[in-house]
Amino acid sequence: MNAPGAAPSAPVLQARGLVKRFGKVVAIDHADFDLKPGEILGVIGDNGAGKSTMIKILAGALRPDAGEVLMDGRPVHFRSPLDARAAGIETVYQNLALSPALTVAENMFLGRERRRPGLVGAFFRHLDRAGMRREARERLTTLGLLTVQSVDQPVETLSGGQRQGIAVARATAFGTRVVIMDEPTAALGVKESRKVLELMLDVKRRGLPIVLISHNMPHVFEVADRVHIHRLGRRIAIIDPKAHSMSDAVAIMTGAMKPPPAEAIGEPPPA
Repeated sequence: MNAPGAAPSAPVLQARGLVKRFGKVVAIDHADFDLKPGEILGVIGDNGAGKSTMIKILAGALRPDAGEVLMDGRPVHFRSPLDARAAGIETVYQNLALSPALTVAENMFLGRERRRPGLVGAFFRHLDRAGMRREARERLTTLGLLTVQSVDQPVETLSGGQRQGIAVARATAFGTRVVIMDEPTAALGVKESRKVLELMLDVKRRGLPIVLISHNMPHVFEVADRVHIHRLGRRIAIIDPKAHSMSDAVAIMTGAMKPPPAEAIGEPPPA
């Protein structure tokens, strides 16, 4: 967050005027988005508000019908999640995007497999399976997922909470510019959820901004620096969780309370 009187930080990731239609259904209706450096941005909204659709556009999983996405103020055009990943954006989707038949370690390094050093890796293209297994175990231990008995077991043998933890560990391990988490604690127990929240704060301390989409309001208000409120396919407000209560957020989200002026928390006025 900016110190008083300091110039506002330029957003790392932005969206302007995003529109996405599925047939006659308008999922995103000229939505805007701003993620500042080193912050945790909470994104909340009712079911069907368009939060996940907007996040999929930012992560390259969907292409907008109109509008643009910008990184560091420059327009980017993600044709797939691989493009977003190459730009440093890692995402934990609600459906986790894991391959059930592959092992835990193979899922952790899916699409970024490491080769063994020297000619064995360069010429014969042998993978460094031992190294990947070792790092996968370290990442899961950091997250507190000690219930995963072996990183060599197929993901299909794991519980929903364990799969969620693997997806979170993968995103935080490889994100270099932005980490997006869509309901990261939805399938987790109390202990695992606490570890995920602590991990978010640790990632923030390392200077990596996080987008947290969640229906768990206490979690959002505990870790978020700002809260983006989404309603009817667009952003209707950004609030400071230290200045507004969860009841205020729900009232704004449902239309029962008028959104505060953008200038109140240092946001630029609407164009």
